[in-house]
Amino acid sequence: MEKIIVIRIRGTNKAKKEIKDTLYLLRLRRNNYAVILDKTDSIVNMVRKVEPWVAWGEIDRDTLKELLLNRGRIKGNKKLTEDYIKDKLKMSFDEFVEKLYNSEINMNDIQDIKPFFRLVPPKGGYKRKGIKFDYKHGGAYGYYGKDINILLKRML
Repeated sequence: MEKIIVIRIRGTNKAKKEIKDTLYLLRLRRNNYAVILDKTDSIVNMVRKVEPWVAWGEIDRDTLKELLLNRGRIKGNKKLTEDYIKDKLKMSFDEFVEKLYNSEINMNDIQDIKPFFRLVPPKGGYKRKGIKFDYKHGGAYGYYGKDINILLKRML
């Protein structure tokens, strides 16, 4: 099963309660938060419902590894390290990334790892037309496909 990453790029001021609840269920509580999810019909429909508030697309292995190393956190707001993965899961960091990417393990199954990532605003801004237009029409929100990895690397 393919993994997608969803990044919240807009605030919810003047948004309907239904939109706020969906963002809450996706664990996107603040701007520039990101979550990694399985690409199932129910998840994709939830993401499409809140599409004007998020950017999303398919993540690749290299970007996933970089995201976990740079922005992964454990309980107590400590960095996720290779030593922690070796101690807790008895596997190397590369094996962990591979199993996570192939959906053999889930972020929620691992104790003490936070299921969301706090990112910084992208270097150079969102460029193009900004966050009020979708990606197809020159903006920043919506479905990026594989191009989400470019945006994500600018936010690490």
